Amino acid sequence: MSLDVSPALLEKAARDEVDEREFVDCVRVSLPYAWELISSLVARAEVDGTDFADNHVPPPSEQARGQLLRALASDAIRGALERHFGVRLAFQNCHRVAVFRPSSANKKRYERFTSVREQLLNQSDELRDC
Repeated sequence: MSLDVSPALLEKAARDEVDEREFVDCVRVSLPYAWELISSLVARAEVDGTDFADNHVPPPSEQARGQLLRALASDAIRGALERHFGVRLAFQNCHRVAVFRPSSANKKRYERFTSVREQLLNQSDELRDC
């Protein structure tokens, strides 16, 4: 899945003049499902007053799943989203995304969420081909 990059942004990239805000906006427009999911997790953590929020609902379509995978599999996109939202993102499977606000207490929670043990415990037959 490719980003929808405007000719103007491509031109800036060719001149090595990319502004990260423009890149983040390109991601927002190109990957609306991924953007909305991550935005909603950040908002939920803020409203709940917590440093953590995660998603357990599978994407509504293969296209949405592809957007999520694209956003989290790309180091550039993932890093830009983390900086934009001020969170650390973690990803366990085709839909289990979590946001972690920076804090010393959250470091252990992040390490636990991304551990081999949690990855194994998060497996299910329903998600085998997601």
